[in-house]
Amino acid sequence: MTPEWLPAVPAFLALGAVAGVLAGLLGIGGGLVLVAALAWLLPSLGIPAEAAMHAALATALASVVFTGSASARAHHRRGSVLWRTVGALVPGLLLGAWFGSLFATALPGAALRWIVAGYCVLAAAQLLFGRPRVPAEGEGPPRGPLMWAAGGVIGAVSAVVGIGGGSMTVPLLVARGVEPVRAVGTSSACGVFIAVGGALGYMAHAPAGSLPSGGIGYVYLPAAIAVALASVLTAPLGTRLAHRIGGAALRRVFAAFLLAIAASLALG
Repeated sequence: MTPEWLPAVPAFLALGAVAGVLAGLLGIGGGLVLVAALAWLLPSLGIPAEAAMHAALATALASVVFTGSASARAHHRRGSVLWRTVGALVPGLLLGAWFGSLFATALPGAALRWIVAGYCVLAAAQLLFGRPRVPAEGEGPPRGPLMWAAGGVIGAVSAVVGIGGGSMTVPLLVARGVEPVRAVGTSSACGVFIAVGGALGYMAHAPAGSLPSGGIGYVYLPAAIAVALASVLTAPLGTRLAHRIGGAALRRVFAAFLLAIAASLALG
């Protein structure tokens, strides 16, 4: 008997290819695209409608572990990952993502959809209208207690909206004076830790029997694996594009992308 998910594999692979390019280009792991697409696709594969949004969030995070790793590796090779800043954010990112997933599992799917859409609009507005801070001469990469706290907030919100955190980490770092391309590279590395904490949380906090066969907690493995396989191949392409686009243009591209995702969720 053919598994019910098998006909959807080409769609999962296509989503993964797009997610990989976006991970390298925007430092977001493609999570927002995946959430919107999976929320529409998963109910046709036997996922209960009331669990579809939770499964989309969890599955997107699980795939971002691999997508973000490929993107971070490509950015590291170009010297655009601020590892000291990553280290300052990681403790908060992991804890925040774990508790954020716990909170999300208690919310209805419709509420999660509107939370994600509203969040995208706010992040886009910050990028379009916020004024980047110019770092002082000789100032090092952002770190310290404020970054630890920021990591907790980013991790929690990212787990609730199912992303690798780039739509928060990139605006934060740009506001702290980091060049957009380095903010994207650093965000890619941070997204791996958010995805690990969030995906594990969605596995552990989901009610028993939330998904049919093929799921662990709220993570739908056939989709997560197919997306990851395709995304790791295309992430370097997005990285090359990010290094060719100017900082101001990269901010506008990121903002337009966020607004498009918000519209798709609001109208879906």
